[in-house]
Amino acid sequence: MKHYNVVAAIIIHDSKILCMQRGISKYDYISKKFEFPGGKIEENESEINALKREIKEELVIDISIENKFITINHEYPDFKITMHCYICNVRNKAFTLTEHIDYKWLDKNELETLDWAAADIPIIKKLINEY
Repeated sequence: MKHYNVVAAIIIHDSKILCMQRGISKYDYISKKFEFPGGKIEENESEINALKREIKEELVIDISIENKFITINHEYPDFKITMHCYICNVRNKAFTLTEHIDYKWLDKNELETLDWAAADIPIIKKLINEY
């Protein structure tokens, strides 16, 4: 089974958290699910550099990375991921959707109203309980 090392940005602005909706995927179980933006770490790339690059590609914005929040190991039916998640800030809420089909800025107590990708659920639980 393929294993991917990925990074994810928990982007916060004015106490709101950015939630991104995926497009159609070849895997039903992640199609149109909400997730935190990010992606695969390239060979010889640091987590921080990967995160900045992925967010620039997906949202066309610069983030400031505060700290590592959680690392998640998750096994989907067809692949496994290790996801390194960071709390990040942005100067304003303006960005460009290049890969996702929709987004929402939500308070942490609204996060559970969305249909999340399974790997992202532990992040939400930790945000609600600790952030």
